[in-house]
Amino acid sequence: MSTEPQVRVKFWGVRGSIPVAAYDFLGCGGNTTCVELRIDGNILIIDAGTGIRRLGMEIQRELAGAKVSVDLLLTHFHWDHIQGLPFFTPLYSPESEVRFYSTRPPSELRNLLEGEMSHPYFPVNFELLPAKRGFIDVAKECVHIPNVCVHPFPMNHPQGATGFRIEAGSRVITHASDLEHGNPEFDKILREFAQNSDVLIYDAQFTPDEYPMRKGWGHSTWLEATRVAQECNVKRLVLFHHDPGHEDAMMVDIVTQARKCFEKTQAAQEGMEIIL
Repeated sequence: MSTEPQVRVKFWGVRGSIPVAAYDFLGCGGNTTCVELRIDGNILIIDAGTGIRRLGMEIQRELAGAKVSVDLLLTHFHWDHIQGLPFFTPLYSPESEVRFYSTRPPSELRNLLEGEMSHPYFPVNFELLPAKRGFIDVAKECVHIPNVCVHPFPMNHPQGATGFRIEAGSRVITHASDLEHGNPEFDKILREFAQNSDVLIYDAQFTPDEYPMRKGWGHSTWLEATRVAQECNVKRLVLFHHDPGHEDAMMVDIVTQARKCFEKTQAAQEGMEIIL
């Protein structure tokens, strides 16, 4: 008799574009994007923004003396999604294994990560890190990671980005950041993959009033997020990739407005956990 896997989603970085450090932003947090999924003890991470630094420290503390094994999905390579990687402490331990997944060929994926930590940008070269590393192409229909099936899908974003529908038993988490609505083809793809999600993590960087002046920047709105959630029979909507100019008071107002359209809406906050 099969049992459902235990799934825990935790947010370590929720901000887009650039990290912020100011009192008025502490409620949601100022680190850039990083989401952790624990699935029957396996560690799956989406993106390596500055939030991954604290996550790495917590993993090392929790698993001190034990082998650390991590699967890291990368949506794309814009700076806010990879800038924490050089500070991810498991990479500095020979007892660790970190597998990187993206829609780029493995050799290109490795070159991109090496470039981030090359001279003169960082003092430690990526190829010298002692952790065992793997590079996997997820440019296919489904990738199987222990207890999980990951379905990648393309999103409308400058230079491209990848969304992920993550299935663990009957539970479904869809991660959709960074994306811009308004392209019929990409909008249709998103809705196909977001169908019946227990949790939809959606790029809501702009308000509807802000969006017209930022069209083409590759991000969406809280209003469009609620529409997707309604149309796709989503159980819980998490607004994500908060604009670095949106302080906590504004985020409270955004959630209040969004809940009028889709009641089960919340804004991602650093440290927030969802148990499925």
